[in-house]
Amino acid sequence: MTVITVGTITDPGIHVPKTIDNDLPLPEGQPTFGYQSAKQEGVRIGRTIYEDARTSGNWFVVSAMGREAGHLAFGIGAACHYPMIIIPEMFNKTKLTLDKITRLIISSIVKRKILGIPYGVAIVSEGVFHFMSDDEIEASGIQFTYDEHGHPELGTVSKAHIYNMLLQIRLKQLSMNVKSRPVEMGYELRCIQPTAFDLLYCSLLGIGVKKIFDEGLTGCMVSSDPTGDITPLFLKDLEDGHGKVRTRMVTMDSQKANMVFFDSIQYLNATDMEEAKEYLKNPEEFDFMKILEW
Repeated sequence: MTVITVGTITDPGIHVPKTIDNDLPLPEGQPTFGYQSAKQEGVRIGRTIYEDARTSGNWFVVSAMGREAGHLAFGIGAACHYPMIIIPEMFNKTKLTLDKITRLIISSIVKRKILGIPYGVAIVSEGVFHFMSDDEIEASGIQFTYDEHGHPELGTVSKAHIYNMLLQIRLKQLSMNVKSRPVEMGYELRCIQPTAFDLLYCSLLGIGVKKIFDEGLTGCMVSSDPTGDITPLFLKDLEDGHGKVRTRMVTMDSQKANMVFFDSIQYLNATDMEEAKEYLKNPEEFDFMKILEW
């Protein structure tokens, strides 16, 4: 999450909502600038990954940026029609663990096998690590370096490698011969030429800062709605109980999320258990709904 400030330390200033993570609490439907450009690049890369999976008959495990929220992984995965999308917001009724992430991916792999599709792509938000304890992360078996506070330095390792390594270990335990490869979508998503949307959007926000400044307002964030109208969002209205700007997470009860998670991605459910026994001794452990306690 990044907020660009116009002003001095003693002046609250006028803030511009910039982050590719899309996790600032703007009004519904308004992205942070940079998000659409990063998502577009992610989709460009993501579609080539899916084609590689199709032509090679393998699986790929993709990690997408997102410090806490899963907007990028959700947006890229949905646009690429990936059979499995995993974001931290999904774990709204159960504890988030690496084991559950692994079982969700296997749920999709087996479902696709039942459908006669031997390949696929699973995308996982790096934001899942924000909701795990150090003990859970260290139990992954990955060798980490540690910061001055004794916490694993996640920025030095590929998240996709962690997800994929744990997946391969579990697949071998299940005697399933499935090849998977890790792909990290990292900083390259933000080091790109902006899309037309962001070029215009940033211009409107810049002009909007001048408009709000001329009105004598401060302590706010500039906002431009889909029609281009500029309004200030006062930071005091966006703070949580600790005086920090709230994080905007993916809204799981939205119609879009419901369509993606119930009608788009592919996974084992109660009606697949008999067919899944061809591949799994205990298929109930990989029932999507049971894993998430939905």
